[in-house]
Amino acid sequence: MIRRLLDRLLGGKRGAAPRIHARERHAMRREQLPAAARTVTGKLQEAGFKAFIVGGAVRDLLLGIAPKDFDVATDATPEQVKPLFRRAFIIGRRFRLVHVHVGNEVIEVSTFRAAQTGDDATDEHGRLLSDNVYGTQAEDALRRDFTINALYFDPATETVWDYVGGVTDIRARRLKLIGPPVTRYREDPVRMLRAVRLAAKLGLTIDARSDEPIARLAPLMQNVPPARLFDEMQKLLLSGHAVETLHSLRVHGLSRGLLPLLDVILEQPVGQRFIDAALAGTDRRVSEGKPVSPAFLFATLLWQRVLATWGEAKARGERPAPALFAAMDSVLAAQAEQLAIPRRFEATMKEIWALQPRFEQRAGARPARLLEQPRFRAAYDFLLLRAEAGEVPPALADWWTRFQQAAPEERETMLRPDEAPAKRRRGRGRRRSAGPAETPAASGPQHE
Repeated sequence: MIRRLLDRLLGGKRGAAPRIHARERHAMRREQLPAAARTVTGKLQEAGFKAFIVGGAVRDLLLGIAPKDFDVATDATPEQVKPLFRRAFIIGRRFRLVHVHVGNEVIEVSTFRAAQTGDDATDEHGRLLSDNVYGTQAEDALRRDFTINALYFDPATETVWDYVGGVTDIRARRLKLIGPPVTRYREDPVRMLRAVRLAAKLGLTIDARSDEPIARLAPLMQNVPPARLFDEMQKLLLSGHAVETLHSLRVHGLSRGLLPLLDVILEQPVGQRFIDAALAGTDRRVSEGKPVSPAFLFATLLWQRVLATWGEAKARGERPAPALFAAMDSVLAAQAEQLAIPRRFEATMKEIWALQPRFEQRAGARPARLLEQPRFRAAYDFLLLRAEAGEVPPALADWWTRFQQAAPEERETMLRPDEAPAKRRRGRGRRRSAGPAETPAASGPQHE
């Protein structure tokens, strides 16, 4: 099917000519590229190979957006690319490419690909299983996902090469799939997520033919490996347009299967306010160029489920601290079936959750000890979101804001009377009244 599509679109010619836009017809210039990207394309061209900046960098520059990455496409194979550079490494299995290190920058170099064919090219759902058949530049353009991602910029001539009408779609601010939408979504269901994300991020309208099949093909997302799904979900939520993207995901029926607990969370009034506040805060930080933490964001998405599970356990009479950690493990285990959250994120998420009840403890030495916790700042930001959503009294968040900024003498006056029950300690045959109850950071507090 893909081979017939190529023949139809290229008129049977694998080397079909592109529409080449001269430098006078666009505003993109080689000076906008980092020195590393110019070095890599220059060395490849000096060695007799074709070399272009490709994909998202070209798209973004034509839209007036500063790109994050600059990828290179070439007709040289990975084995031909590697010897040209002092520090170059061939990586990948499903998609072999070269990472070229130039100073502190890494430029990703891929070889022109042709469409994968043969009985073993796809699974029973139509999903591509490999992508290592090399081809011409025209074939490489057609196997890409969207027309606006299939543009090639030659730094030497400052021309833009367009095989699929991508420049026209950029000017129309339109997102359109290359080829039959149903086939292309079946090849790679993640393209449905990418369509929603790019449309929200770039302010584009999804082409009607590309938009129509998404809702009915949404169940194909269940065939995507969890690790890849997590990577795409992370891009969605950290795009700087998470609020709009999340709304669009739900409209297209794509939230289910991504975060199975997300629909349950958003059906709760408090949960919805909490999620909205978290996503809006993340979008704001991205727009301001501030760092954002994936672990923090995923902690917000799953917190309401942890809170509900914890509450159910306490209602059964379980001790609060062990019940909280059991709730964390239960929620993360259920989520792992669909979304492979890396363990390094899980550890941070648990620390943020475990510190929340400790904010209720405002007596004795416990507040000062909480300030010394490595994850205090993240946990405090989490508390602010909870207050904004109405989950905890705003006065609690205000108290911790003032306590951090107060001088030692003022902190003493802010401490509340210790209401913790006295504990009996054994030792040398006499009773002593225990001091303020302590809760190690690893075990969490006793909080009802």
